[in-house]
Amino acid sequence: MADWPDLAAVEALVAVADHGSLAAAARATGMAQPNVSRSIARLERRFGLPLIHRSTTGATLTAQGLVVVEWARELLAAARRLADGVEALGEGPSTLTLAASHTVAENLVPGWVADLRRRRADLRIRTEVCNSTEVIGQLMRGQCDVGFIEGPDAPGGLNHRVVGEDELLLVAPPGHPLTRRRRPLPLTALADWPLVTREAGSGTRVALDHALRSRGLPPIEPVQEAGSNATVRVAVASGAGLAVLSRLAVAAMIDAGTLVAVPMDLRLHRSLRAVWAGPAQPSGPVGELIMIASGRDRRTR
Repeated sequence: MADWPDLAAVEALVAVADHGSLAAAARATGMAQPNVSRSIARLERRFGLPLIHRSTTGATLTAQGLVVVEWARELLAAARRLADGVEALGEGPSTLTLAASHTVAENLVPGWVADLRRRRADLRIRTEVCNSTEVIGQLMRGQCDVGFIEGPDAPGGLNHRVVGEDELLLVAPPGHPLTRRRRPLPLTALADWPLVTREAGSGTRVALDHALRSRGLPPIEPVQEAGSNATVRVAVASGAGLAVLSRLAVAAMIDAGTLVAVPMDLRLHRSLRAVWAGPAQPSGPVGELIMIASGRDRRTR
């Protein structure tokens, strides 16, 4: 029998080519960075070729690696076609259930789902909107096929892949004293102002608490908690307090002048992730949706 290369290692090699470093490839594939490095080293031994140059500034493909990676893309595409075809021959799921955090569901999921439905018109798609903690719980209980979450950390016990990056902004109503401030607001001063937050367990709240802990600060007791971005936005616009929300969730109101972004002395970034149980390389509608979300489906380019 032929000694076929490991598909996970092939995917890792393609990820290095696409993202420029072992660390970025690890985030994109949901693998630990040492496993990415070992997987590619196994490919190099298997092929008898150097595939990447490793350096302190990143990883680049060798001349041989540039050739191999294009064949690798074809191999991965063929593997996906095989998995999709086998599923179609059997009793593959006619309904896809996805769970997504509010920020992702409100701003990104509709476009992803529309793209998937153009390819699979007969697929029924059901979307559950909840916070990131609840998304993980639904996956663990087998209540959904795939989830999308926000937050600074990857969940344990599930496969995951980074599909985007997000930034949290501090927003205030027009005319608030902080909107006239010339210098960024120190994170240590945030507790001096009334704060409206998402509920505990939401990816937005987790990211804020994580940022506070990174500065040795305790969580801030909010004057109001809300279970949706829309409620927080309305509360802030009405003068209830400040809020820290995703740029995705407040961009339209900032453009319209109904909210104002207040610079802080710390940029709050977080990853948006697809999460799923089962095989590390999902196939069928789940695999297609993740590829669409991560912008890696070459048919959309």
